[in-house]
Amino acid sequence: MRPLDLLAHAYTPLLGLADRVDEDQGWTPTHLPGWAVRDLLLHLAGDAQRALVALGTPSDQPVDTDEVGYWSAWSPGTAGAQAGRRGTRIMASAWTSVRGPADLYAETARAVLVLAAAADPSGVVGTQGRTLTVGSLLHTLAVEAAIHHLDLEPVLPAAPAPPVLAEVRRVLDGLLGQPAPAEWDDVRYLRVGTGRLPLRPDERAALGGLADRFPLFG
Repeated sequence: MRPLDLLAHAYTPLLGLADRVDEDQGWTPTHLPGWAVRDLLLHLAGDAQRALVALGTPSDQPVDTDEVGYWSAWSPGTAGAQAGRRGTRIMASAWTSVRGPADLYAETARAVLVLAAAADPSGVVGTQGRTLTVGSLLHTLAVEAAIHHLDLEPVLPAAPAPPVLAEVRRVLDGLLGQPAPAEWDDVRYLRVGTGRLPLRPDERAALGGLADRFPLFG
């Protein structure tokens, strides 16, 4: 599947939520501790803004990562991750209505899809101190969208599209260094792989020494 099509599959349900979310839904807790739907929508808007900047700023530096290696620097539970979560919560509290972050996300994400459609997938861009191809960037955006889609399960119960979940699985397998146990479905793998859920004892036993590498990123 083309990177642009993958990203469109990942963004479509999030855009649908952003278009219809109301105040009650905006205060619904997500699966990210301390964040309500409105907080996560603001985070998604920030990620879309970062994508716009990357797509609009070609790099003349050599590629130093791809859609798998990009995630190796991100770990849940660190001081930086916790500070970022608090900062987003503070900024989201400045909006008097959930429509603020929801509309910001919707218009920015749609702009990302337009700009991505006009970009050369083999072109090189920079983001967060790394350089990668446009195609790889779109893959990372789809993965992040899928992860947060599941974080929004209380108001967005349908799972991400199968191709998007398959891409997350490919990234997790790449970080793990081998395929995860076949009996893990994509959703379970995403949640344990990103630290949303802990490994069960039987899962640890199946993984052996690889269990200590979880979460793989988050």
